[in-house]
Amino acid sequence: MKLVTAFIQPSKLKEVREALVSNGNIGLTATDVRGYGRQTGQTQVYRGEEFVIETKPKIKIECLVDDDVLESVIGIISSTAQTGNIGDGKIFVTDVEQVIRIRTGESGSEAI
Repeated sequence: MKLVTAFIQPSKLKEVREALVSNGNIGLTATDVRGYGRQTGQTQVYRGEEFVIETKPKIKIECLVDDDVLESVIGIISSTAQTGNIGDGKIFVTDVEQVIRIRTGESGSEAI
């Protein structure tokens, strides 16, 4: 099992979620986060005052998947979230040793 963590543009959440659901992936967690990568330090002017925005709003998506659907999930997120601009985001894949569903006690793939 793998934990797929993706940081995407907030405007792409609905589209990515719908694409994952239509592929059969039923569970994900989405969190509002702020951060920066290559796009740090943008200067803006508000009411005549200049200020620097150091972090940008992003959405963090976490999705637990079986190894056999990992590549399709990565492909769906990559293609759906891509705008071609700096700040499209990143995808991280982490190994998961064990999963246990608290309500039923199921473990492994049955608990996903």
